Amino acid sequence: MEASEAVQPEGQLDLTIVVPYYNPGPNLAGHVAQVIEVLREREVSFEVIAVSDGSTDGNDVGLAELGAEVQVIHLPINQGKGRALRVGFGLGRGSYLGFIDGDGDIPAPVLGEFVSCIQKDRPDFAIGSKRHPGSVVVYPRLRRFYSWGYQVLTRLLFGLDVTDTQSGIKLARREIVTELLPILEEDGFTFDLELLAVARRFGYTRVVELPVEIRGRFSSTVSPRAAVGMLIHTLRLTWRLRVAHHYERALRARRLASRLRRPVIPGADVPAQSPS
Repeated sequence: MEASEAVQPEGQLDLTIVVPYYNPGPNLAGHVAQVIEVLREREVSFEVIAVSDGSTDGNDVGLAELGAEVQVIHLPINQGKGRALRVGFGLGRGSYLGFIDGDGDIPAPVLGEFVSCIQKDRPDFAIGSKRHPGSVVVYPRLRRFYSWGYQVLTRLLFGLDVTDTQSGIKLARREIVTELLPILEEDGFTFDLELLAVARRFGYTRVVELPVEIRGRFSSTVSPRAAVGMLIHTLRLTWRLRVAHHYERALRARRLASRLRRPVIPGADVPAQSPS
């Protein structure tokens, strides 16, 4: 089952958590069960949408038994984390739409502070940061070096006042995702960066960084080849955002199309017509 990238404009629940996964290993169902438990304890209305990005390891068989709060979507082939998030966000009914990675590297209890943050402060984004003073992070030195270098690069290119664009847990106000998701281009790991950078360009700057915990294992790896791929996609994003002004033009076109589709009301403003 696939879904449109357009998000419905009204949230019917407090929170949607998308869990993207691709061959996540045997802990997936237990991880999702913990996500559900944490959200139930916080007494919010929620749903969990688990999206298989072409996963083939068979470790998602237990998801259907976790209860009515869980919806499982299977994409036929591996297309990238960004694509899985697009599909999940497109189905989401929450006033906040967010995700936590399916591999369990970030344990579900971390979500508790994120829920408290959106309830209290209502930020545009609540994002995890491995560099937050309260974070407890153990991961390989090479991965640490890649992460540090990438954050320096993205701050220079996009002026993002955040310390970690790539942590596997984020929440965003529904209105932002509704407006921006249809004009985003990235399907891979640079989806997170694209969302934050484009949101900043359009004035969504209330970002709260929260601590994360990564203990014991770190299942995802970044090879030199993958690092080069992310660099290429990041430079393409820079071109679209800062040189070609792609996102401004795309959003203006969507807004104009939306206005033209509205019924004409006597006395209301209508778009000016070009002379023939």
